[in-house]
Amino acid sequence: MSFDLSSVTLYGHSAVRIDGEHVVCVDPFHLKESPQDADIILVTHEHHDHFSPKDIEKAAAPDAVLVIPFSMIPAALAAGYPVSRLVAMQPGEDREVRGVRIRAVNAYNNSRPFHTKERGWLGFVIRLNGLDYYVAGDTDENEDNAKVVCDVAIVPVGGTYTMTADEAAHFVNRLHPKAAVPTHYGDIVGTQEDARRFLQLVDPAVTAEIRMKDD
Repeated sequence: MSFDLSSVTLYGHSAVRIDGEHVVCVDPFHLKESPQDADIILVTHEHHDHFSPKDIEKAAAPDAVLVIPFSMIPAALAAGYPVSRLVAMQPGEDREVRGVRIRAVNAYNNSRPFHTKERGWLGFVIRLNGLDYYVAGDTDENEDNAKVVCDVAIVPVGGTYTMTADEAAHFVNRLHPKAAVPTHYGDIVGTQEDARRFLQLVDPAVTAEIRMKDD
């Protein structure tokens, strides 16, 4: 039986939207629409294709909370976000934000210099709709995220700065969630072919689906 992934939408690259009791957006970037209805915006790290203030403005409701890595506080304040609407998290931390349980997970490369562990950048496990959605951020499989337990794994497949499609499939097969969605392709790095290859390599017991809005 296939798993229903209709709650998950990717707007391109790594911009993830999850609909449920709340609307949660992760790393909004290059949005073509301006729904302005997300209660919670999560940012995995401060690279421009993940922390884009103009796209956050398009996604966020007027009173939205911004969840960021602790190391990003100066960048968020410099961009004009008030302290009252910031939630800063460190790897391993578990918080409830507007009734949504969020767990911060280390996101880093093992040997490449783009995303180092020392920066404290994040992936997030988001409890919504009675499910745990893991949005991995820009990362390789590592000793920290290999421990994640989730129902839906949303993982990068584009290579260069993150896992390749092959590596991402291996990672998902290790986690063995109910469902998986490829991300981080189609803009800057990665192609639709990477997403399709990921689907081919994921264990058939896991519902794997492309949720990119324009695909």
